[in-house]
Amino acid sequence: MRKPRQSKGGFSLVELVIVVVIIGVIAAIAVPRISRGAKGAGDASLRGTLAGMRNAIDMYAAEHGGTFPAGTEAEITDRLIKKTDAGGTVGTTAGTHIYGPYLRGGVPKLPVCANKGVSTLKIVTGTPAYSATGEGWVYSTDTGEFIANCNAETDESGVAYNTY
Repeated sequence: MRKPRQSKGGFSLVELVIVVVIIGVIAAIAVPRISRGAKGAGDASLRGTLAGMRNAIDMYAAEHGGTFPAGTEAEITDRLIKKTDAGGTVGTTAGTHIYGPYLRGGVPKLPVCANKGVSTLKIVTGTPAYSATGEGWVYSTDTGEFIANCNAETDESGVAYNTY
């Protein structure tokens, strides 16, 4: 008498193909959703960063008679991250340098667009606008406006980053 043939464990080629197709369909659905989530995170980060910087600039102006921080990029940064007197002079004299600091750690890096990761300032007067010179931010010393230095890049809704 013959012994019944014992089947060996394992998957057939058809079963493996079906599993690969199912994984491909799931990936096709999930990957675009994940990438949109990352873009949305960058948009939210930009909004938060702008709110923090604008708040710091407004607080400085409120404590310095309506004058926005001015000077070179280094001087503006110092005025926002260190203590100042009523005239905006940076120092440490007790009882004199009582205002600030308004930021911790300096000007943050731009979280989106072509200049992503750059924290330098383009300092202008009047209305700030995109500058092709590569800075992360554009800041107007006479209006206190602070914008992202992005050219035509937009968020998921089609709103330009430099109009946030």
